[in-house]
Amino acid sequence: MTQMLAPETLPARLYSDREVYETERRNIFAKSWLLIAHESQLASQGAYVATMAAGYPIIVVRGENGVIRAFHNVCRHRAGPLADDGHGKCEGQLVCRYHGWRYALDGRLASARDFGPATGFDPRDYALMPLKCESWRGFVFVNMDERADALHTALAPLIAKTAHLDLGAMRLERRTTHDMACNWKTYVENYLEGYHIALVHPFLNSVVDATRYEVELAAPIVFHRAPPHDDSPVGGLWAWAWPCLGVNVYADGILMERMWPLSATHTRIDYLYFFVDGIERAVMERSIAASEITTAEDIAITQAVQRNLDAGVYTTGRLSPKHEVGVGWFQREVKRALDL
Repeated sequence: MTQMLAPETLPARLYSDREVYETERRNIFAKSWLLIAHESQLASQGAYVATMAAGYPIIVVRGENGVIRAFHNVCRHRAGPLADDGHGKCEGQLVCRYHGWRYALDGRLASARDFGPATGFDPRDYALMPLKCESWRGFVFVNMDERADALHTALAPLIAKTAHLDLGAMRLERRTTHDMACNWKTYVENYLEGYHIALVHPFLNSVVDATRYEVELAAPIVFHRAPPHDDSPVGGLWAWAWPCLGVNVYADGILMERMWPLSATHTRIDYLYFFVDGIERAVMERSIAASEITTAEDIAITQAVQRNLDAGVYTTGRLSPKHEVGVGWFQREVKRALDL
């Protein structure tokens, strides 16, 4: 019987090198669909959400006729911010917080404060830098690559798997954030396999049958399944979308998990918890508590792994053909983006 070859892992140096990270920003994050907001956060004209995604400042805003647009959160004058990170509402225009340049909600420069009749200055040349912006079931994504495929193409396997779910009935209930000292790939790879559950997650292992854990690769989506032992809140469909989004669907809600890189050595996890209307507070809190237990364990192990990757004693390892199919695909995509 022919045995399946165990693929070699990425070299340890790729998990801390600053130049590698800058290449990933350009070749991965600037060319991928990134979840930025939910339409419920942009309920009225002028409502906006601003954030940093892999070091890129982004703002999405609802304009006239209900159109949601995305821009770099960067004034064309001297790179001032149009809004602080977070969500809010502007009154008709986006105004640079540095020198007061004003922009219409469609990105056009409306006013350059105290510029007067400057020679050679045409306001039409200084509109905000636009990004592609599309929604799926109320979730607002952006892409910095104007040549990128449509969002529905990138999410096609996920769209098919969740077509029967009434995601429109979900409301954003809570956001939690965790910063950790590890490279973004270290955390993503942990998410992409269930090989570690029996050793790292005692609670999760007690409520799901980890021996029947399955990983299905439907690139660029990776699906996970582990049958629950009872009516555990962790039972459901788990999915991951390239390059850094976890989509965890449960009976009464959905958890969108953004795995934002902050630098070559630090990562931020944003958890966006959505629940159906009318859910009991106790049920909601139980689901969030279960998630937070698993998160704390994942943070501890990924930071420990990062410490060892940085120690200079490990170069490469091997991936399990049975358990780490998703990790293998992810690492191949990273190598392709880095031209390795």
